[in-house]
Amino acid sequence: MVSVNEATEIILKNIIKPRIESVSLSNAACRVLAEKIVADRDFPPFNRVAMDGVAIVFDTFLKGQRQFSIQDIQAAGEPAKVLKDPTTCIEVMTGAVLPEGADTIIRYEDIEVKDKMAIITVDDVIKGQNIHSQAQDAKKNDVLLEPHILLSAAEIALLASVGKSRVDVFVFPRIAIVASGDELVDVQDTPALHQIRRSNSYALQAAIQLMGGTSTSFHLVDQKELLKKELQKIVDDHDVVILSGGISKGKFDFVPEVLEEIGIVKLIQQVSQRPGKPFWFGVGKHKTVFALPGNPVSTYMCFYRYIRPWLLKNFGLPDQSLFAVLATDYKFQPKLTHFLQVKVRNEAGMLKAYPDAGGGSGDFANLKEVDGFLELPLERSEFKAGDVFPYYPFRSTL
Repeated sequence: MVSVNEATEIILKNIIKPRIESVSLSNAACRVLAEKIVADRDFPPFNRVAMDGVAIVFDTFLKGQRQFSIQDIQAAGEPAKVLKDPTTCIEVMTGAVLPEGADTIIRYEDIEVKDKMAIITVDDVIKGQNIHSQAQDAKKNDVLLEPHILLSAAEIALLASVGKSRVDVFVFPRIAIVASGDELVDVQDTPALHQIRRSNSYALQAAIQLMGGTSTSFHLVDQKELLKKELQKIVDDHDVVILSGGISKGKFDFVPEVLEEIGIVKLIQQVSQRPGKPFWFGVGKHKTVFALPGNPVSTYMCFYRYIRPWLLKNFGLPDQSLFAVLATDYKFQPKLTHFLQVKVRNEAGMLKAYPDAGGGSGDFANLKEVDGFLELPLERSEFKAGDVFPYYPFRSTL
């Protein structure tokens, strides 16, 4: 049995190199960038008007002139016009090219316009104000984005601005989710008294979908030879296999034995944690296998504590560790790392975690009441309000 920290280290050392694909810009959101993006021209590409108003020559204003005859209008999208007379001005719109010869913008709020004359009503004018200068943000060939960035709306806008109608992104590994157990029936079936509907598979599929990935679901029965035959096919056809159930010490828990027989090298068999003690991890040739306990809360916790961070590291994304403050005193006696279910509130900029342990690792209904897991170290049995611990959320807000 290994500690939580040892398990984390082993898992994160065994990452895979994701494939790369080209996708259209409209399908790139929430994907991980796989190429370097450079500016194809200056940003902005011209001296850009930043406020609606009039463009003037600052030296004319400095000499005391406050009334400027309006020579013309410069709209956004037009080629630059020329301010022919430094004692006149050109009306300009936000986003337009700065007229040639002008060097300062006075916004409409600071002028009065009468009879084609702009009268400046303020004295605090600075040369060059309200102008977004050419190359102020980036110069041509500057690196704008590096690989291993999760593409948000902000990056999508940047990609569009440099003409990237298609972009290279990392491909999610081919993931199989395997539920093991004769007691399981599918969601549309009516279970007998001795059966239950499969829920772990759907929870794992949803968790992967929320990361931008897809997965294929399988159900295998507790018959060793059939399990071995089907699991071999699944491993051959996928990069990552996540199993739920069949890994403890029961007479029909064949999964660990079968995995080793088909060539998956065991690296972890148990972790000193609750829930999720019977956690199995192994690797084969370009294959990664996670075998999780069948209890729903254990399955869920192990995904967010181990598999999600592992997937993020494969894409080169940074650690997303969070911490929360325990809101009330709590006790846990066993010498195990305890993943406590908590409801989290943001109180004055501080994440406060309120314990709601539920009815154990089989009580998946309690998950609807909480937001994540607080990791309590095995070295302690008493935890005080105000203590800070790692927090693993599974719920996000829109």
